[in-house]
Amino acid sequence: MIDRSMVNPTKRDLVSIEDLSTEEILELFHHADEFRANLRAWSDVCRGTIMATLFFEPSTRTRLSFESAMLRLGGGVITAADEKNTSRSKGESLADTVRVVGGSYADILVVRHPEDGAARVAARYARVPVINGGDGAHEHPTQTLCDLYTLWKEKGRLEGLEVVLCGDLRYSRTIHSFCYALARFRANIVTMPYPGFELPDYVLHRLRRDFGVQAAAASVSDLPGIAGSSNAAAYLTASRPHQLALFTNLTNVEVNRIDAIYMTRAQRERHTGQDTTNYPRLSRSTLRAAAAKDASVMHPLPRVDEIDYDVDDDPRSIYFRQAELGVPMRMALMAFLMGKIQLRASPPLLLSVAPGMTAGAGIRCRNERCITNNEGVRYLVADFRLRDAEVPPVLSCAYCERETEARFVGHLEARTVHRYNEPEARQIAAEHRVYFESEAQAAAAGFRGSAL
Repeated sequence: MIDRSMVNPTKRDLVSIEDLSTEEILELFHHADEFRANLRAWSDVCRGTIMATLFFEPSTRTRLSFESAMLRLGGGVITAADEKNTSRSKGESLADTVRVVGGSYADILVVRHPEDGAARVAARYARVPVINGGDGAHEHPTQTLCDLYTLWKEKGRLEGLEVVLCGDLRYSRTIHSFCYALARFRANIVTMPYPGFELPDYVLHRLRRDFGVQAAAASVSDLPGIAGSSNAAAYLTASRPHQLALFTNLTNVEVNRIDAIYMTRAQRERHTGQDTTNYPRLSRSTLRAAAAKDASVMHPLPRVDEIDYDVDDDPRSIYFRQAELGVPMRMALMAFLMGKIQLRASPPLLLSVAPGMTAGAGIRCRNERCITNNEGVRYLVADFRLRDAEVPPVLSCAYCERETEARFVGHLEARTVHRYNEPEARQIAAEHRVYFESEAQAAAAGFRGSAL
C-alpha cells in the first residue's frame, strides 16, 4: 500500500503529457527559448540541487540530455544507468528504490522503465518530483515536449499543421504521447503505419473521446519509400468541420501538403517475431515529392535504417535539431518542477478518482505489460480513474491508463452487485462502489446479488 504521508501533495510530476496544460506547455517553450539563448548563463538556477537518473532501459540522448540540462542549471547528477548494477537485479521494487533515492539522495528523479505505468508508481512513492523518461509502450512526455517545441520553432505554430506519422505506431511510446499532444493543439495527423504496427485502438478511442478527433481513410500523394508501405493510412483531425466516422467513411481525405514527416524505428525490444523486412525507408526520392516540398523530417532517434544517411544534409531534416533542443526544453521543465521558475498558466484539471477502487477487489488492468500485472503484483492494488460514469462506466488504470468497461457495480460494505444499468447500481454512493467486468469476476471477489 502507498504511504500517503510520505507524498508531498503540492509537488508536480510529469508522468504523462496530460500532466501539463496546453497553456503551461506554451509558456515552457518561452522559458526554453530564454535558456537556449545562452546555455552557460544559468548555473545559479539549481545550485545545490541533485538530480538522479534511474534508467532501467538503455538510453543515450534522454539520459545525457537530462544530465546536461541539470549541470547547465548548476545542479549535480547521480545516475543508475545499468539495470544489472542496480538492486533491481536483486529483486528490489521500484517503489523501494524511489523511496530511498528520492529522499536525501536527490531532489528530482528521472525514471525510465520497461513496464507500462512504472513512472506513475515512482511518482506516487517518491517525495520529490518525478519525470517519466519513458515507461514501456505507455508514454515519453519529455520527448513529446521536445518534438512540439521543435515544430513550434520550425513552423511558428502548431494548430492546423499536417503531420505524417510513419513506421511503428503500435509500440512507440513517443508516438502515443505525440498524438495526444498534437490533438490538443488541433494539428491534423496522417498515420502511415507499417502493416501490423497500426496505432492501437485504445489510443484512437482516447483521441476521439477526449479531443473530438474524427478519422477517415487518407489518400496521400506519392511519397516513395513510405507511401504504399501500408494500406491503412488514416487522417485524424480535431479541427475540420466535417463529421467523419471512425474508419467507416469511404471518402478519402486527400493530403497534398505535408508540414512534417515523423519517422519511427521498429521497436524491436517490445515485440518478437514480427517481420519488418519491408519497413518504410525515407530517402531523397521521398523528399522530391510535391507534397513533401515544405515537410520537416523528424525522428526521436536512435535511427536504424528508416532514414537514409544522405538525407541528413537536406535542410528539411531537423532530427538532430530535435535532440539539441531537448536540453533547453528539459532545463525549463526541471526548473519549473523544482519551483525555480513560476508559470502564470493554470495546471490541467484532474480526472476524478473512483473511490473504492483501491479496495483490492474488482477489475484488474487488462494491459499485460502494466506494472500492476508484473512487478506490482507484490505491492500494488487496483486503482482506477473514472473516465465516463455513463453506460457502461469506463475506467482507466491509474498507472498505465489502459481503459476497461465495467458492466457490474458492487457495494463494498453490503458485498452485493448489480448490473451497471440497474436502479440499485445507480443508488450506490460513490465511496462504496467497486467495479467488475464480468459476473465471474464479481463472484470470485465474494459479491452476490441480482446480477448473479
